[in-house]
Amino acid sequence: MKDLLPDLCDHYEQDIHLLPIGCHDYGGKNIFYGQCVTLRCFEDNSLVRDILSQNGAGKVLFIDGHGSCRRALLGDQLALLAIKNNWQGIIVNGAVRDIATLATLNLGVKALGGCPIKTVKRQMGELNVTLNISEKLVYPGDYIYADLNGIILSKQALDLSVLSG
Repeated sequence: MKDLLPDLCDHYEQDIHLLPIGCHDYGGKNIFYGQCVTLRCFEDNSLVRDILSQNGAGKVLFIDGHGSCRRALLGDQLALLAIKNNWQGIIVNGAVRDIATLATLNLGVKALGGCPIKTVKRQMGELNVTLNISEKLVYPGDYIYADLNGIILSKQALDLSVLSG
């Protein structure tokens, strides 16, 4: 399957919400989905390492970097940690780095843009909080579905077996 979201939107029109955020695809995995873990941080990715060190099976990390692209909240080393711990994907409302390497990894990665500069480390951020992204609320525990078409949210897991092809 090359496209997931169009079929999900057709089948679950009343159950999903489009997240209208202009993300680019950086990871080697174009389709990813899972239960949302949220993190709000600004130009400090200290907590990202802590979160990605945990078991991420069936989960997607959504990092709200307040849209800042002045420092990268994710790079190749954290992406490799995410893969090691079975995370499905990472969405960054901000920047990533090591873009050529990210493209080779079996991990879904979406972000606003790229930036080669690392973050400062102040151990600041808020885990599992409700995020306000482009006037849409993203709750911890929501289900996120992403592909090259964009990102959608659902309160419940969607049954993918009802889709054709």
